[in-house]
Amino acid sequence: MDVPIWEIAMLTSRERVIRTFYHEKTDRIPIDYLANAAIDRKLKRHFGLQDDDDEGLRQALRVDFREVTVPYTGPVLHPPVKGLDVDPAWGFRRKWVTHNWGGYWEFTDFPLADLDMEKATTWPMPSADDFDYSVVTEQCKRWKDLALYVGNPGLGDMMNTTGFWCGMEMAYLSVGLKDQAWLTLIDRRLAIQLEMTERMLEAARGRIDFMWLGEDLGQQQGPLISLDSYRELLRPRHQKFVDLARAYNIPVMFHSCGSSSWAFEDFIDMGIAAIDTLQPEVANMEPAYLKKNYGDRLAFHGMVSTAGPLATAPVAEFEKSLRELLDIVMPGGGYFLAPTHEIQDNTPLENALALYQRGYEWGWYA
Repeated sequence: MDVPIWEIAMLTSRERVIRTFYHEKTDRIPIDYLANAAIDRKLKRHFGLQDDDDEGLRQALRVDFREVTVPYTGPVLHPPVKGLDVDPAWGFRRKWVTHNWGGYWEFTDFPLADLDMEKATTWPMPSADDFDYSVVTEQCKRWKDLALYVGNPGLGDMMNTTGFWCGMEMAYLSVGLKDQAWLTLIDRRLAIQLEMTERMLEAARGRIDFMWLGEDLGQQQGPLISLDSYRELLRPRHQKFVDLARAYNIPVMFHSCGSSSWAFEDFIDMGIAAIDTLQPEVANMEPAYLKKNYGDRLAFHGMVSTAGPLATAPVAEFEKSLRELLDIVMPGGGYFLAPTHEIQDNTPLENALALYQRGYEWGWYA
């Protein structure tokens, strides 16, 4: 049933995002933002903002989303290592690797590369009690009209995250071998994440609008693992998070890089409402293909390729590609404007600005 235009003329970000999840009529497409450090600084300086003014930039770009997070307040479980950035709670190890446009924090020096059952059961991990949930109420009040979510592409993630500890080769081999030490490690971490997420939802008292999960399932040409492996090993563990979201009456958005449409029917069956990333240049992820086959059952977040015209083309050519994308995905609703990954440091500033300016101008529904 059509909604009178006066009822949608002044939607809040929260209303706009919720309606988009359910393919309901809205005023415009919601807008989201992810970016690497160097291009993030350039955008802030363009708008006359300080380098740490994340909120100011999101307001300038008309971003509808905010993530609700809780800080770690527990003990240092993993001591510093010279030359590396060590996560004190989980023990991930990273180092800064520079490149021609800036740099990236790369996971390295994998402390569980020789994972066995003893290490899987004794590796120090935080308790859900080691986080400060009192900040949730303040964040909900601060962003009262914005769309709030818990999670991110790392919530519920198994292969990528264990790759940070063990190296990616071992993570993928562990899937194929159904390695019990690996499964023990991920189940310990997921149990903590699940409890933390429920406590955040409880603290928010109904103010959280959706949950964001993640698991990279594809490479450029096809799946990273078999559908049978996904169904046996990963899906039941993801389902626990989807069921938690259902208990709080909120939808779930699922992040997956690469060619992942092979899993979409399973996602729909699980109760997942939206898919994030949606790289248009990889196999079976073209916007027209996804819109035709899944557009009435899934909402889409992403599709603006950070490896395509956004990063490589003159601004006029990028704007043309954006216009073509919106013509495909906007009809019928269910589209969130976002890059397919963090906007990379090699992206021209004028293209990043055009994404948000033209996306806002062209993203209104009649």
